[in-house]
Amino acid sequence: MTYRMFVSDLDETLLNDDGTVNQKNVAAIKAAVAQGFKFVPNTGRSFNSVQPLLEILGLKGLKDQYVISYNGGAIVENAGNKVLLTRALDPQLASQIFEAGIQVNSEIDAHIYTVNHLFIYNLSVTDRRYMSERAVPYQKIEYPNADFWTNAEPIMKVIFEHPEPAVREQIMTQVLTTVGSEAVEATYSSSRYVEFNRAGVEKGSATQLLAEQLGMDMSEVMAIGDNSNDLAMLEAAGLGIAVANGIEEVKKMANVVMKYDNNHGAVAEALEKYVLKGVDDASI
Repeated sequence: MTYRMFVSDLDETLLNDDGTVNQKNVAAIKAAVAQGFKFVPNTGRSFNSVQPLLEILGLKGLKDQYVISYNGGAIVENAGNKVLLTRALDPQLASQIFEAGIQVNSEIDAHIYTVNHLFIYNLSVTDRRYMSERAVPYQKIEYPNADFWTNAEPIMKVIFEHPEPAVREQIMTQVLTTVGSEAVEATYSSSRYVEFNRAGVEKGSATQLLAEQLGMDMSEVMAIGDNSNDLAMLEAAGLGIAVANGIEEVKKMANVVMKYDNNHGAVAEALEKYVLKGVDDASI
């Protein structure tokens, strides 16, 4: 099989634990792109926040290279940051998600992503450090009123941060009980976040939409990830890959598990095996 596109999660997949990029990954991505290959970050983050990373990877401003942001909420071409597609939350639904999530306890912080901005309510110490390490721009806000939801740009997703798994599970239960599980796509990420997108909006369907636009069959697409918000794209891709540090559910879903983890160049390992050396996945 000849692969033409690789969609990759960022945190705990492409990036090291401290938010930097293994130089093996940088070199392999640049080599693949030089051959006409498409490397697409497929992330829960905004496309604005990944611009420094795109520059490191040699992808910033490139025509016919793309970013999938907000867990599939937006598809953006790197040249001019041209937004090709958005799949936003209804403002009333976004408000209901926010209200339900923060009710769990007073230590929860909440992120509201619009198409161009990140707003954070009740910013925690751990989240501030996490954002700083990854150079993610954000704006702190007080309790958002009705005018905020009415006048904000299209809202891509609402997420909550807490270091305790039990609290994150409480948030998940509270939100789904309030709005209904059929109204949202609900996932966990980075061992700290609970994320909510509009129903049907996830990394896999966005990958399919981009592949269709580029005239690719999904059999020509590789995907790599580590956590539950990556499951849909691993299932959709022709070759689903888990990093060695992936959760067990991801490893079970994947067609193949890499030898290396995110800190040791798992993305480079995949590119060298299936793209730069042209190895067919039938040999797995």
